[in-house]
Amino acid sequence: MLTWLLKFPLVSETPISYGLRLWSRRLLAAILLGGQVMVHLLAGKIHRRNTLEQMAIVGPESLLIALLTAAFVGMVFTIQVSREFINLGAGSAVGGVLAISLARELAPVLTAVIMAGRVGSAFAAEIGTMQVTEQVDALYMLKTDPIDYLVIPRVIACCLMVPILTVLSLLTGLIGGMFIADGLYGISHKVFFDSVQGFLTTWDLCSAPIKGFCFGALIAIIGSSWGLTTTGGAKGVGQSTTTAVVTSLLAIFISNFFLSWVMFQGLGSAVTRGI
Repeated sequence: MLTWLLKFPLVSETPISYGLRLWSRRLLAAILLGGQVMVHLLAGKIHRRNTLEQMAIVGPESLLIALLTAAFVGMVFTIQVSREFINLGAGSAVGGVLAISLARELAPVLTAVIMAGRVGSAFAAEIGTMQVTEQVDALYMLKTDPIDYLVIPRVIACCLMVPILTVLSLLTGLIGGMFIADGLYGISHKVFFDSVQGFLTTWDLCSAPIKGFCFGALIAIIGSSWGLTTTGGAKGVGQSTTTAVVTSLLAIFISNFFLSWVMFQGLGSAVTRGI
């Protein structure tokens, strides 16, 4: 079990250093869990019923909040960009700039943030409650591996559903921006979508689900790991839930930097291509 990483004695130290040391140990446990998940997936150990249940929780039940967020983000971004671009005589480029921003950054990152708060916290709380009430130990007694039964279905669900939600958020954000551009700034639908078509490339469209896949895996593994390493009863469950969300957000932002650096470094200018 991953909780063995938390059982080593800690010398007398300040609360801040104690918290950092405990957090680093739980992060190491999450990395080890990620390796175990890969090994089990390669061995084909998938609990299909649990996987379908988790896909329903991660996907359809999160759809409305993800789309609402994307729509309003697209509208707000259009309001801010349109005014400045029209003053510069580049109003026809509003749709393309919004499309690039949504595809490369806004849609995958904001969708992942929503999923970290909604799904990652639920994973940590549910599995954490099972851990402190010894239900995870009961799975071992029944010769059932908790990784196969609890973790892998959640990882698969997030890796499949978060990219889909990301693509839907991208489309919803574009539609919201289109209505604002046409209704408030007189940029017609045709001009808007011609700009989108001119600016976006196939790689831009592929980058959004790729990032969504990576972020989904991080959310599921961190949430599950924090749940499996929960100690201290109800108070520990609350602490695990909070720190799982914070750690997931930190992992999303850090990994987004490296993914963006790898994907878009030296690819040329989309603005020049679109205009």
